[in-house]
Amino acid sequence: MIATVLSITFIALGLDIPFMRDWAPYVLKGALLTLYISAGGILLAIPLALLGALGRLSKNPIPNGIAGFYVSFFRGTPLIVQIFFIYTALPQLAGLAPVWMERFLILDINLAGILALGINYGAYMTEIFRAGIQSVGHGQVEAAHALAMTPSQTMRRIVLPQAIRVIIPPTGNEFIAMLKDSALVGLAGTPELFFRASRVGRGNFRMFETLLIAAAVYWILTSIFSFFQKRLEERVSKGYVREVAADALAHREHHA
Repeated sequence: MIATVLSITFIALGLDIPFMRDWAPYVLKGALLTLYISAGGILLAIPLALLGALGRLSKNPIPNGIAGFYVSFFRGTPLIVQIFFIYTALPQLAGLAPVWMERFLILDINLAGILALGINYGAYMTEIFRAGIQSVGHGQVEAAHALAMTPSQTMRRIVLPQAIRVIIPPTGNEFIAMLKDSALVGLAGTPELFFRASRVGRGNFRMFETLLIAAAVYWILTSIFSFFQKRLEERVSKGYVREVAADALAHREHHA
């Protein structure tokens, strides 16, 4: 029914279907770059979020202060500003820095986009990782210390494996949001999905058609990743669900 209604609507709006069919492959090629930028961004955001969470939980004022500033600054400034700052403002410092630092200040637009997305989402995900780590019972940490585990061993063997169950669902949501926010990198000139759609649309005065193609592709990509995210959540929480069910059954039998 939905497909029928949409088809009738498209016909009634007078959309140029042959034009959409001809330019769809060109727009679709941008989806590969969108996935590349998003994948690179999330791979950078995860370690930054973990370091930020550990810094926020540290009793040492130096890492705690650095992590607090990182979260506050990158959550308090727009992502589009961060993208253009990394891509267009940092090269201005190349003339003041040593020659060997130029390669770190003058970045390719794709690399600049990955860096901006990773840093920005790492700041948001810091709170996700911190909540996941704090969800592990303190008694388990004390038990690990009683077994003469070092803090790093406790974090690696006891805390993080249990915290992952809490961290995965919101991290998946953040990746899906990053997939859509990668369109902002297109405003800086990278030929990703949105850039290609808007370029073709403006050049042919067919913005409705090309943006409709882009919207459909984004929707399909997010639907695919949402499906796999759900399956991953079910797999990770499988043991936990059985444990909770067993505890509830034992509790009922005890009262009976």
